[in-house]
Amino acid sequence: MKKAEQSAVTRLTLLEAARELFTERGYAGTTTEDIVQRAGVTRGALYYQFRDKAGLFRAVLEELNLNIVTQVVRALQSSQGEQRDLWNQIVHIGINAYLDACLDPAVQRIALTEAYAVLGWEEHRELDKRTGLGLIRSAIQELLDAGLITPQPLGPLACLILSAITEASMYIVRADDIPTARKEMGASLERMLDGMRMEGGGDSSGYRW
Repeated sequence: MKKAEQSAVTRLTLLEAARELFTERGYAGTTTEDIVQRAGVTRGALYYQFRDKAGLFRAVLEELNLNIVTQVVRALQSSQGEQRDLWNQIVHIGINAYLDACLDPAVQRIALTEAYAVLGWEEHRELDKRTGLGLIRSAIQELLDAGLITPQPLGPLACLILSAITEASMYIVRADDIPTARKEMGASLERMLDGMRMEGGGDSSGYRW
């Protein structure tokens, strides 16, 4: 195996081990020694790949965020052949795919609980915007083009919706009864977003996911 390939394998192994441990024990309860032992690599290999434990945590979080976006996009793409109107294809399918992805214990512990304390509010929000905001902007633009939302600036609306779904996911993970909270919050989000819909517009032929 070439050096670059070995380095990539080592990085992936460390990310997997760190994700497992951060999920099981939390950030504070996980040491770098725990991680290298779980990964089966040396401490030097860890510090070659990541500056410190916080840098490794950040990389794990970025990977989780990308996985969520991938799951949402796949759900949107798989709905294209179904007999649904454009609003349902984008809004209802997208919202429920995102909330379902947040049921992953790793997402709950790392992205929705630990990240704010480890990285701070500002950096965590920037990571959210970097991964999720682009997808939300694309979805809103699709709905604007179809005449399903009143014409308005794209940026502010996208930020408001990102904030709403982020708060929704945090509500779910902190609930005593997560399945019930997931069901109720999903319905609440759908009702809130349905209130933005303009009747009479929309043609699924323009669906581009």
